[in-house]
Amino acid sequence: MTADDGLLAGFRSLEAEVTDHRLPTSGSVPEWLSGALIRNGPGRFENGDDRVSHWFDGLAMLRRYAFDDGTIRYTNRFLRTEAYAAARDGSLEGQFGTDVGFARRLAAWVQARGPPTPTDNASVHVARLGDHYVALTEAPRRIAFDPVTLETRGEFRWRDDLPEHLATAHLTVDPTSGETIGYATTFGRNPQYHVYRIENGTATRELIASVPAIGPGYVHDCSVTPNYVVLVETPLRIAIWRALTPWGDDGLLDALVYDHDRTVRFVVIDRDTGDLVAEPRTDPFFTFHHANAFEDDDTLVLDLVAFPDGDVVDGLTLEALSQDGFDAAPDGRLRRFRIDPHASDDRVVREQATRYPGGLEFPTVAPSARSRPYRFLYGQTTDRRGANGLVKLDLETGTATEWWKSGWYVEEPRFVPRPGGAAEDDGVVLATAIDVEAAQSLVLVFDAETLSERARATLPHVAPFGFHGRFFPDAA
Repeated sequence: MTADDGLLAGFRSLEAEVTDHRLPTSGSVPEWLSGALIRNGPGRFENGDDRVSHWFDGLAMLRRYAFDDGTIRYTNRFLRTEAYAAARDGSLEGQFGTDVGFARRLAAWVQARGPPTPTDNASVHVARLGDHYVALTEAPRRIAFDPVTLETRGEFRWRDDLPEHLATAHLTVDPTSGETIGYATTFGRNPQYHVYRIENGTATRELIASVPAIGPGYVHDCSVTPNYVVLVETPLRIAIWRALTPWGDDGLLDALVYDHDRTVRFVVIDRDTGDLVAEPRTDPFFTFHHANAFEDDDTLVLDLVAFPDGDVVDGLTLEALSQDGFDAAPDGRLRRFRIDPHASDDRVVREQATRYPGGLEFPTVAPSARSRPYRFLYGQTTDRRGANGLVKLDLETGTATEWWKSGWYVEEPRFVPRPGGAAEDDGVVLATAIDVEAAQSLVLVFDAETLSERARATLPHVAPFGFHGRFFPDAA
């Protein structure tokens, strides 16, 4: 703990913005490493005496770590959005899990003559769509930004009529075709998931399929194989009547209900025809993030991080995090499911992908291994009290390699392949981290084969805990 308010350093607001700041670095950054890791996450949690209630509601801030000729340069910048302007005027929005008060909620409904405009606080992820770099959240609004300066370029809008009440922040790229897959959820009498593709090099969506949504479920991520798209609809559902009225207290969080007696539904869609080819069920669990999926002869193999139930969402409120940090949230475990999309029954086979007993989140694989059979997985290991670490899982041998330090919280890892490398783990793993006792943020470079630390660089300030990012080789 580093403050009188008892909050971990990563949950305290950051006001400072720096541009192209060269980071003091120890160790050796590979000279071949060229490009930029751009991460997204909250940068500000309060305005005056008002403070958002959930980690997901912090004001969006982009962070850019540029690698070139063995050096690392850092830029951070708030997205200049309507939410940012409102905060500057003294009003925090907090549409995921923050109660802004009934009077403000009702006034917003009256002013909009119905559900208010969704937030443009795009704080979850980033993506490249054609020539556009965009910040994403689960509200159906995207914000374009400059990949070098991080300056906001305005709202990115699709030129189609595809409906969406909730959007995915996880756009999945097929490494072979370059095609990007995404989806949106609509409410109403017949809620649906709308799955779409974006051809490589374009910023245009094409609908693949619209399929019934049961619940509808709160679906955070998806998986893609050469022939299929897979959504996992867990028992954490969205109570539509709460989501579409001003009476709920805590935004979308208040509308989430976990039904323990419901099964998990795997929604398997043919990428070419758009047919819903299978929807098998299995025992209940909740998931945020998929690790990977691939086809093994006639079956689908899906790896994801599973939680026992939906309590992890409540465990990420700032009240819970202020007391025990991430120790308050339950641990997820890597789980493997095998699905026969041509079977006449609803059977799902659970398999043991690894014997690794530790908690896991933010899984990632080599770009070339996405949607394909793979051996190595990197992730954040979460079952160290007072720390998060990094883990590499070898799914062929069942072994695990860990890196962690007491009092350090390592964020989402990203694998970057070495140009010309042939092995799946030939490259580096990049991860940001916070040393909470020293109140210091760092960016770390690991050898992807051994998980040994190659270099570390220190930021000029503590950057709050973020969510997701991507490495863009052409954004140096």
